[in-house]
Amino acid sequence: MSVPLLEAQGVTMRFGGVSAVADVNFVLGEVELRCLIGPNGAGKSTFFKILTGQLRPTEGVIRFRGQDITGAHPHVIARLGVGIKTQVPNVFNGLTVREGIGIAAGRRKSMKRARQIVEETMELLQLTPIADMLVGQLAHGQRQWVEIATVLAQEPDLILLDEPAAGMTHEEVLRTSELIRMINQKQALVVVEHDMQFIRMIAKTVTVFNRGRILIENTVDAVLADPEVRDVYLGKQTH
Repeated sequence: MSVPLLEAQGVTMRFGGVSAVADVNFVLGEVELRCLIGPNGAGKSTFFKILTGQLRPTEGVIRFRGQDITGAHPHVIARLGVGIKTQVPNVFNGLTVREGIGIAAGRRKSMKRARQIVEETMELLQLTPIADMLVGQLAHGQRQWVEIATVLAQEPDLILLDEPAAGMTHEEVLRTSELIRMINQKQALVVVEHDMQFIRMIAKTVTVFNRGRILIENTVDAVLADPEVRDVYLGKQTH
């Protein structure tokens, strides 16, 4: 058997006497797209923070291509080939779109290659028309795309996205779903999301969290048709 791209074994995260994540096993293959869903407080965001190195689990192991990255700093995880986009856009307001993407591209590439990556990335995400605008002047959806561009410019093998469609208009959500499907042709993604319409647009396999554990892991159609999922998730959410 080939080594998974990303693997979590027996991952548990306790805060005091409360287990936010309890004995979670998770496997992601090369160039796979996986969506993590669940009601508020289900443990999906905590699990995401463990994968990205923001939290060190109380128990368990995280491996990236077989290498133990449990509790490693986010910049160490990034250097191995993991790109991270958090829920709140983390971009430099005082820089232009081109400059911000350029800084990301230049971290591990020559100046010539970095410039090439910037132009390619802006074209891919249709950001070229706003390349010289300050990031701080952009609309929310545009800022989200710029941050995705800064992640892509580092050419990671795995991209972790936390609620990439949050706060977007319907048209922006459609465009973001197209971007994610396009990115997934070459790179693996883990997407934490609560917007079920967006999940339907992008998901192949869905992992459902509930009370810190994985409730079910299956195709998007099977998950959305599951009575228990509808009870714990859809039945309690209005969106």
